[in-house]
Amino acid sequence: MTTQLIAIARQRAQEQGLPYAGAVTPQEAFSLLQTGTGVVLVDVRTNAERDWVGRVVVPEAQHKAVQWSTYPGGIPNPDFMSELHAAVPDTTATLLFLCRSGVRSRHAAKLATEHGYTACFDILEGFEGDKDAGGHRKSIGGWCQKNLPWAGA
Repeated sequence: MTTQLIAIARQRAQEQGLPYAGAVTPQEAFSLLQTGTGVVLVDVRTNAERDWVGRVVVPEAQHKAVQWSTYPGGIPNPDFMSELHAAVPDTTATLLFLCRSGVRSRHAAKLATEHGYTACFDILEGFEGDKDAGGHRKSIGGWCQKNLPWAGA
């Protein structure tokens, strides 16, 4: 199952010309995490987002928080790569990058790839997904809408 999911994610990368290993749906990411072997979810949202919006529930060893930008202000985290390396020193680990809607995670996957990580995957739709007609999230796509394990606000 793991090999098949990785192959699908890599095919997406080829089809879309992605500058990193591939892209997975939230359900595929959760399935990969359940294998437990060398798979790490890297949540690049701010600490405030994780505290106030919610966080993914997976084993602690598989969940790393490395902010892409800081709160308040949204300033790019100048220490992103050093913090990523400290959190996940194995550059061959399968990294699944997650943000709110799938934008910051794409940038993080690209940068990590450029710095020698060989298996970087973006989690499509992110934690909260796209906005609905009322401007709210968590109802169109994303980890939460797919009823995958999460806790918080």
